[in-house]
Amino acid sequence: MKRLSFILFSLLFSVTTYSQGVDLGIKFGANFATISDAAGLDNKTGFHAGAFAALKFNDKVALQGELLYSQQGSEVNLGDFNLDYVNVPVIVKYYLVQGLNIQLGPQFGFLVNDELPSESDFNNPESMDFSAVMGLGYDLPFGLRIDGRYNLGLTDISKNVDGKNQVITISLGYSFL
Repeated sequence: MKRLSFILFSLLFSVTTYSQGVDLGIKFGANFATISDAAGLDNKTGFHAGAFAALKFNDKVALQGELLYSQQGSEVNLGDFNLDYVNVPVIVKYYLVQGLNIQLGPQFGFLVNDELPSESDFNNPESMDFSAVMGLGYDLPFGLRIDGRYNLGLTDISKNVDGKNQVITISLGYSFL
């Protein structure tokens, strides 16, 4: 146990020592979600909101973790198909010029609420969702951030039917540090 504690402390200290900056902030925005591989579904507009923390290792590379509440799902003829998640994306940001960056990484989603039409084939949705996240962002002056991302679901949302989350997000954020 002491050895594990020492290793974790050393890792945390080395990351903190070598990083050039720390960003902590909040973000919110719009989601445009649907379910892939399913017929008769339309885009659903929702929102996401939460916090982020980033370590900037140098002028080109940063690692950003987020904790976001996210409304996803789809619209169907039978009614809304609502899936609400707490998402945890872990994003590598590569800065091209000044604040312009490319974003890529995994996202882990935890289902916190589901409202499905009773006639839906998607009953009993999975409690976990795994996605690949890719996007573009720009760090504006005064701590403002803007991001556009595509979240490509890699796991089916239900054992009963093939279908994965697909979400386009547009976010506005503010960094306190």
